[in-house]
Amino acid sequence: MQGRANHFVLFRALLACAAALVCLPAAAATAAPDQPAPAAIPNNSFPIASDARLAGDDTQTRFIVDLDAKVPLRAFTLADPYRVVIDLPQINFRLPAAVGTSGRGLIKAFRYGLVMPGGSRIVLELAGPARIAKADMLDAANGQPARMVIELDSVDRTAFEAQLGAEKGPELRPSVGAADGTASVTGGVETAKPEATKDDLRPVVVLDPGHGGIDNGTQSASGIAEKTLVLDFALALRDQMEKAGKYRVVLTRADDTFIPLNDRVKIARARGAALFVSIHADALPRSEGDAQGATIYTLSDKASDAEAQRLADAENKADAIGGVNLTEEPTEVADILIDLAQRETKTFSNRFARTLMREMKGTTRLHKNPLKSAGFRVLKAPDVPSVLLELGYVSNKGDLQQLVSEQWRTKTVGAVAQAIDSFFAKRVVSAKPD
Repeated sequence: MQGRANHFVLFRALLACAAALVCLPAAAATAAPDQPAPAAIPNNSFPIASDARLAGDDTQTRFIVDLDAKVPLRAFTLADPYRVVIDLPQINFRLPAAVGTSGRGLIKAFRYGLVMPGGSRIVLELAGPARIAKADMLDAANGQPARMVIELDSVDRTAFEAQLGAEKGPELRPSVGAADGTASVTGGVETAKPEATKDDLRPVVVLDPGHGGIDNGTQSASGIAEKTLVLDFALALRDQMEKAGKYRVVLTRADDTFIPLNDRVKIARARGAALFVSIHADALPRSEGDAQGATIYTLSDKASDAEAQRLADAENKADAIGGVNLTEEPTEVADILIDLAQRETKTFSNRFARTLMREMKGTTRLHKNPLKSAGFRVLKAPDVPSVLLELGYVSNKGDLQQLVSEQWRTKTVGAVAQAIDSFFAKRVVSAKPD
């Protein structure tokens, strides 16, 4: 067993060296999470967006947002799917309920929210290719508030591709600095203090509350967002684990911030995580019936069933929802080393999934098939044991009652924490010489 443990450590070291060859340009980005989390700024200090509306037809469409102050904007297009992304300094969205869920003309729907500390984003989902004819911020005048106006013209695919990368407006680098005013690109990442991590041999556990910011995730009929439910659960789990003092706990986001999928994986690998737990809450469309209970997913190229494939497809679209440009993905390197590391990692991931299922069985309702697998991008760190935990279905009344219950959360957090303890206890034992 000692030999297997040594092989795993060797694979991780070799894999890190190989990955460094293609990840050097991203070093600054992956190093950023070691900085302190940005200082919080009261919500009332930001400009307010009070209304948003659409006008026009399939040839020309106008998107208008009312604001209480002018702010700079930057707009650009992305393909596959067709989108317009509008970056703004951080603002408070106080828009009418359900705004953005339906469209008009060239715009099918739109999403909005925080995309980084100090920065907000609006993503327009397009019905087809279009170009940005105008992107202006207008002064308040004639009793009208300040307004952001985006005008779109219908174009063919060739014309659309020709204008990809062309941006309207200055490049925005909104950020909220620490007390000394230094910029931060940490997003919502919460980290252990540098002095606490030096020479600290405790295992690093990364908790990944899904979605956030512009990406609400699933929503209940009453409007309760998945991103809020899973963040509350992750914060409670972090607090309990830190109280025990056995682990260094890192959250991929500690607030309502959008974090791209690949960045979540990078955070785990940059910290040398010994375990990665992504936390979500599913929902089924009414046409697909009802389902209930918690489910634990591990990574697999082939989904265990159609429902697992549906969920993986939905979760893997998070970056498209957030308007992330996916054209700069690093190429794969050292395929053989990655494959070997993944085999070892998969064994540990499956072991933790089974342990988690046993512990949760006594505290919460489980899905009829609680252990599943699918190709979730967020689980693809080749050297970090990873699972995705679906706490329940916000589309099921019984599950939703549990998800919003503090008593249920306390019990279930305890079960997950116990599963983590059991997992690491077995790894320590298995690594000892026979």
